[in-house]
Amino acid sequence: MSKDGWPEPLDLATIRDASIAELSHKSDVAQFRPLAAPGAPSGAVLDSFPDFLGARALRELAGCIAASHRAGRHVVAAMGGHVVKVGCGPILVDLMERGIVTALSVNGAFVIHDYEIALAGRTSEDVGPALRGVGFGWARETADAYAEACRRGAEEGIGLGRALADAAEPLPYAEHSVLAACARLSVPITVHVGMGTDTVHMHGSAVGADIGEASHIDFRIAARIATELEGGVWINIGSSVVMPEVFLKLVSIASNLGRPLDDVVAANLDMQSHYRTSANVIGRPVSRGIEVIGHHEINLPLLRLAVLEALAEGGQ
Repeated sequence: MSKDGWPEPLDLATIRDASIAELSHKSDVAQFRPLAAPGAPSGAVLDSFPDFLGARALRELAGCIAASHRAGRHVVAAMGGHVVKVGCGPILVDLMERGIVTALSVNGAFVIHDYEIALAGRTSEDVGPALRGVGFGWARETADAYAEACRRGAEEGIGLGRALADAAEPLPYAEHSVLAACARLSVPITVHVGMGTDTVHMHGSAVGADIGEASHIDFRIAARIATELEGGVWINIGSSVVMPEVFLKLVSIASNLGRPLDDVVAANLDMQSHYRTSANVIGRPVSRGIEVIGHHEINLPLLRLAVLEALAEGGQ
């Protein structure tokens, strides 16, 4: 300390340095990858991604999905509405057609957007201008179809997802619809509604008892799937609150029934990391969690290709 109380500079010459060869490093040229040429096949493009962070996580998840598929285990996609809005529905349809994705659990926004895609080939209003006109969320056809699906799902005991899937299958743009594909392929889809979160709840056609009963049937169907998730993969895509909370409850049900999910791989694909996805999906419930952060319209096509490449390498 100098006489005026100010610290004196430390003499750095007294510190021992080391050779770079003695130190550990996180980045090594062995992890670099050769560049893909223009027009290269998908495998070469994927191989060109350096073996770090998101690229490594994407490959790891693809390998887990391929392994679960080979073993005949569940691969469940749990999704929010943004997945449909950015055109990723056909990716899910393809993975369902190949038998890779075996079940879906979604929030209420997902089925609204997907049903509108099946009906009109368009969805997702521009909320700002809509609020200054008639108002946001007043599409009659969507609300009426949703109310009828809730009524049928409750009365017939089939749940909301199956009723909406049946309603979407004959529509003009059904080829682009996840719901319609679920009906065609008999892939279960469960809808987990947060009352008041969806536009269809504003309409006079909405019946709360039907919505609640139909969605609760779906919750119980999802619980059945969760008890069979051993050795499988649960992928949360674009839902930061509802589906992570649903997953936590499903894990608790399975555990209570003596079917812990320690060997389940849980993944989160979203544009940013959130508390509930970190804690309730890839954290507390499972021993192996994978997170891939980025835009759905980029990462989901890449994940599909990576899964298909992993299956091809394994001879399937």
